[in-house]
Amino acid sequence: MKLTFLGTRGEIDTRTRRHRMHTSLLVSHGGAHVMIDCGLDWLGKFERLHPSAIVLTHAHPDHAWGLKRGAPCPVYAPQKTWQELQLYPIKDRHLIEERTRTKICGITFEAFPVEHSILSPAVGYRVSAGRACIFYAPDLIFIHDRGAALKGVQIYIGDGATITRTFIRRRGKALIGHSPVRTQLTWCQKEGVLHAIITHCGSEIVTGDEREISAKLRAIAAERGVEVRIAYDGMKVAL
Repeated sequence: MKLTFLGTRGEIDTRTRRHRMHTSLLVSHGGAHVMIDCGLDWLGKFERLHPSAIVLTHAHPDHAWGLKRGAPCPVYAPQKTWQELQLYPIKDRHLIEERTRTKICGITFEAFPVEHSILSPAVGYRVSAGRACIFYAPDLIFIHDRGAALKGVQIYIGDGATITRTFIRRRGKALIGHSPVRTQLTWCQKEGVLHAIITHCGSEIVTGDEREISAKLRAIAAERGVEVRIAYDGMKVAL
């Protein structure tokens, strides 16, 4: 399995050379190329990637609005995401059931509900092909059934909205927002995941001094026995 970080910028105004496009991951295996998420930055651009399929985590603008004019390939998403995108001219629609393994172009996706938004419920994906297995969740507060989601995972790919500052708000009894990277690395420690990559970068990472940010993250990760790095647009990882 090969991973290409097509975009690593969260829903922020600031962009840089390393974090220019909205967060998206291309998963390649056996000649197939599956794109996870297609935000507004990708409108009119993603077609040149010739994805075999597109999989969506949720319907927020920076994850799904690149499909406003439709898609030239099959698109897979959970039911709640399709409800929000019902007016989009996407012809080849496929439903992903939560906690059900779905094979897409030879790559297996299993959707785990994550807490993030009330209006646009999100999922994270356990993605596997051959001997490789990752968990991808660019927007979240916590993972429902985290133990099952992260069991045997080689790389956790998570939410870079903040590093240590809590970015969680309450709406009635519900929570919305993002958990800091520090919390996510603690999950990795508890579940035995040794490697983490941070994407969906917020202003703290995008506008901060790259060396200082990386050193800060490495120190937090070292305390938890996890290796961590920040993704940047165009970065490739082979498993």
